[in-house]
Amino acid sequence: MSSSNPLEAVPTLAEDLTRVEEQLHVAVETDNELLKDIASHLIAAGGKRVRPGFAITSAAAASPDFAPAEHGVILGGVAVELVHQGSLYHDDVMDSAESRRSVESVNSKWGNHQAILAGDFLLGRASEIAASLSNEVAQLLASTISQLCDGQIRELEYQFNVDRTEESYFKSIDGKTASLLAAACRTGAIVGGLDRDRIEHLTTFGRSYGIAFQIVDDILDLTATDEQLGKPAGNDMLEGVYTLPVIRALGHETYGDQLRSMLGQHIDTAVRDEARELVRAADGFTSAHEDARRYANEATDALTSFADTAGGSALRAAADHLISRVDTLVY
Repeated sequence: MSSSNPLEAVPTLAEDLTRVEEQLHVAVETDNELLKDIASHLIAAGGKRVRPGFAITSAAAASPDFAPAEHGVILGGVAVELVHQGSLYHDDVMDSAESRRSVESVNSKWGNHQAILAGDFLLGRASEIAASLSNEVAQLLASTISQLCDGQIRELEYQFNVDRTEESYFKSIDGKTASLLAAACRTGAIVGGLDRDRIEHLTTFGRSYGIAFQIVDDILDLTATDEQLGKPAGNDMLEGVYTLPVIRALGHETYGDQLRSMLGQHIDTAVRDEARELVRAADGFTSAHEDARRYANEATDALTSFADTAGGSALRAAADHLISRVDTLVY
């Protein structure tokens, strides 16, 4: 299973992502050395940088070829990535996570209070950068942060609830994941000066891709290994977060009742592993995979007006790569 960023295969984009990396470190500069160390911890650990990649690609989506991105576009990608980074700090506190991207989590290394404050610092830096670009981008990032919180609250609302509905699941992932990927594409398109129709099409791509992305992530959480994920696998079920594969399996006429009797409470890893096998037997993974593919197709359908552009081709490749990540683990 490859988790590399397909956008890195485009030489100009790879160079732009290197510029993003440099600006991420600039963004967390402060004379408070402890805060700087904490805020740069996950940045230094690396990552696929899908969100800034989408911002840069969207800015260039109307052009036949890639050219080096304008500095403002790079900053737009940085702002979106800082929001993502800040949300990870908060997520790891809520999950009591011990690792992230194969390194010790911030909360595990420095403590919950420090992780929360550093996450807030990253969100603040993102807001400063967004405001320097335009009022529209600043409003977009502010609205996106609100949506992230809404989506996360919706998830917590149904923690350990075996009656969680698909509707509640999709509303949650639309807020906690899809909104930020949509914002990445929209930010790039706005700063890149695209026309309004194309801005809306790229926003639709980002949102549909984001929903597919989260479904895939939820499948992988239950099917991949710790090493493949770069974080503990199967954590959602242990935390009482029942995602689409589990919701589908809970409604299965043969295996649903048995699975329901296991869940709805704190469980150990042995019960989790048994429950995962029930989800597989109930076709929870394959069923969820079909939904991920449908949303990925919706994403690529939004790129019709970018059929002959390098940016459109790169975004389509990203959607195809997303689905391929999970194919071998589901079938």
